[in-house]
Amino acid sequence: MNDAPHTHAPVQAVLDHLCATRADAHGRLMDFLRIPSVSAQPAHAADCRRAADWARDEFAAIGFSVRIVETAGHPVVLAQYPGPGGEAPHVLYYGHYDVQPAEPFDLWTSPPFDPVIVQGRHGPRVVARGAVDDKGQVMMWLDAFRAWHDVAGGPPARITVVLEGEEEVGSPNLEPFLRAHADALRADVAVISDTGMWDIDTPAITTRLRGLVYTEIRVRGPVRDLHSGLFGGSALNPINALTRILGDLHDAEGRVTLPGFYDGVAEISPAQAAEWARLGFDETEFLGEIGLREPAGEHGRGGLDRMWARPTADINGIWGGYQGAGAKTVIASQAGAKVSFRLVAGQDPARILESFRAFVAARAPADLAVEIDSFGMAPGFEVAAGNPFVSLARQVLAEEYGRDAVLIGSGGSIPVVESLRRILGLDTLLMGFGLADDQVHSPNEKFDLRCLDHGTNAHARFLGALAR
Repeated sequence: MNDAPHTHAPVQAVLDHLCATRADAHGRLMDFLRIPSVSAQPAHAADCRRAADWARDEFAAIGFSVRIVETAGHPVVLAQYPGPGGEAPHVLYYGHYDVQPAEPFDLWTSPPFDPVIVQGRHGPRVVARGAVDDKGQVMMWLDAFRAWHDVAGGPPARITVVLEGEEEVGSPNLEPFLRAHADALRADVAVISDTGMWDIDTPAITTRLRGLVYTEIRVRGPVRDLHSGLFGGSALNPINALTRILGDLHDAEGRVTLPGFYDGVAEISPAQAAEWARLGFDETEFLGEIGLREPAGEHGRGGLDRMWARPTADINGIWGGYQGAGAKTVIASQAGAKVSFRLVAGQDPARILESFRAFVAARAPADLAVEIDSFGMAPGFEVAAGNPFVSLARQVLAEEYGRDAVLIGSGGSIPVVESLRRILGLDTLLMGFGLADDQVHSPNEKFDLRCLDHGTNAHARFLGALAR
């Protein structure tokens, strides 16, 4: 443990140090990115271990007590810093060192684990797998810790870090880890940088995440596939029955028709609606980039409202019958579909699942055997705009960018946020610095150095604001 006395160094001194050591920070990120820590591929298990060891050494070098905690899968890095004592808040930082598979390799303009810095639309950017998800964003707060260590002897707050290696495969061993170490992990707030900004000039805090209920429905009718000429008009067709049922999921206004589906769903506040309106989101342009023209979903609502604050139902896959070349006049004996529901805060995932089961059962013909499996449930998440840590983050982002940060939502899910609330009772500050064009999970993933550097400064400012 570093024994240097803590001083409440001016934040500007820390920022000056970050500016002077920027090249070293970029070099450390490049070293981290060279480790192909692909959690989904057993061939890279040793690389995941190497990434955990690399992070352990980085935390140890700046005065953290740190250890590798084994799990049934890839290990977790647990690092802790006691802070200056007194009234200093306790902050839990979460990130992950694992990355997505890089395939298809032939679509990369440079090797995915040989990071390069190239010129882009907003200046230099680093291109590599994990550049923004999540190694680059982890390095922002790690380098902020380092700067406070170098200038003041350590960060002006009590800090605990959880850096896991299985986020990209669903974090199967994270909840057992959280439960086993709950006493050490309970803090005043959790901080995660695995989200994005509104645009290159406009910082954002994500205060809404949609939850998820994901199901698979399988239906069976006759005992074997049938000739449609001999049996059509008499025998039940499972594909016809399934598509009729699923076609009833939405009404003509785009609303989901499950009984009780909208129970607990609140309208956004007038202030939030006004803030989103000021963003100038052009839904026609947004859809045009993916080859579409007309908005779908609930009628009479704005695009950001539908994507960030409203629940949805979608058929993610459907199958049954003959799908080969040419014709085969068959009534299939079985059919199936994947159906998911994106949820917002206030909805109960278990009730949604039971409502879907009842919805299907009420519409299934007598001879249709139905099985519905659930592959996971998580509630939606919302942090109040008046949360003191949200207010503090908005303040420091405004200082860094010279403009107000916006409170945005995310149509996707970050399951760890729900786990932190349910197991540890923690709200999460989602302060990320990615951009929409970072090509997360795709070939040529990148992170603009402008975002990286502003993000590091913002995390350093946030620590200084905590000390105040």
